[in-house]
Amino acid sequence: MSNSPVRDRGSIIDNGFAVAQRWGIRIIVLAAALFVVGWFVGRTWVVWFPVSLALLFATVLGPPTNRLRKLGLPSSAAAGAVMLGFLAALVALFAVLIPQLIKEAPEIATQAAKGVAEVQVWLTAGPMGIEEGQISNALDALEKWLKDSALELSSSALSAIGVATGVLLNTVLVLILTFLIIKDGHRFLPWLETLGGRRVGGHVREMFARAWDTLGGFIRTQALVSLIDATLIGAALAFVGQPLWVPLAVITFIGGFIPIIGAFASGAIAVLVTLVTNSPKDAIIILVVIVVVQQLEGNVLSPMLQGKTMNLHPAIVLMGVTGGGSLFGITGAFLAIPVIATVAAVLRYANEMIEATVAESAAEASTPTEQLAPTPELPS
Repeated sequence: MSNSPVRDRGSIIDNGFAVAQRWGIRIIVLAAALFVVGWFVGRTWVVWFPVSLALLFATVLGPPTNRLRKLGLPSSAAAGAVMLGFLAALVALFAVLIPQLIKEAPEIATQAAKGVAEVQVWLTAGPMGIEEGQISNALDALEKWLKDSALELSSSALSAIGVATGVLLNTVLVLILTFLIIKDGHRFLPWLETLGGRRVGGHVREMFARAWDTLGGFIRTQALVSLIDATLIGAALAFVGQPLWVPLAVITFIGGFIPIIGAFASGAIAVLVTLVTNSPKDAIIILVVIVVVQQLEGNVLSPMLQGKTMNLHPAIVLMGVTGGGSLFGITGAFLAIPVIATVAAVLRYANEMIEATVAESAAEASTPTEQLAPTPELPS
């Protein structure tokens, strides 16, 4: 017969409130800690933004540096060769494409706004016959949003980088940090493991390794997917004789780094500008091409290239981009998904360790003491 005391409704409710109280205090403490961290990062963003740029560049430049190192080149020579190639590519990009984009950005914004006006006229005076009052406010808001998006995608991203690298000192800082990361980054994880000690060092190393792999995989894959999208859509724009096809292709490439929202904004701009500068037939052709390319990206390219590296639900991606853009503008929208993917990689590893600990505890409980298996070693 059980000797456990009988619990009445009052004790059960009291226990529930006690649990809620403990978790409430924990949530408040965690929120306060996150607020302090966010405040500190915001106050010192002038330092962290160049560091963030250097880390993003290093995720792209790190693999070729490692390959050169494995071929026998010293770390300094391998990192220097990769940095020279990177600088040459940047000079070519800024010398050829970026000036044209900046020059044509106002024209793109103007043509996109005219395209919205034409759509409004077609909806009100065309076969659909919708009352003007029903759509005027929505289309006016869309027109304003497209103007802002065109300017942000073409110039705000560049100006955000210019804030951190416009001064010669900051430019040199970003380049030096990138060089040092790709040169000595392979020594960081072993040092971190040693610093953490035998009990937690392996876990710390594994979490940082997974976060780095996830971040690097996202940046490299997104760059490749964006390049494919920009090439295909740019070719279609050139085929229909769109005079602004080069800057529109560049906007498509930049927008590809902002999942969902960036693709929608750049695609809408391309269709609306083509509607004004060319004809409705050409605009429909571009719309069909964009839809096909987006389906190819979402169902073939991204799953094939990214695999399970990201493993984020589209709702999380959309909320992250919206929240990052609302709080920090185009920079926040760009950095939101890398940050969320990195945090998700760490949380997945923590969940794996919890599951492994639970399974090990269950095995110990069901196994006689003298037959217990040795504790598995920490990951190296």
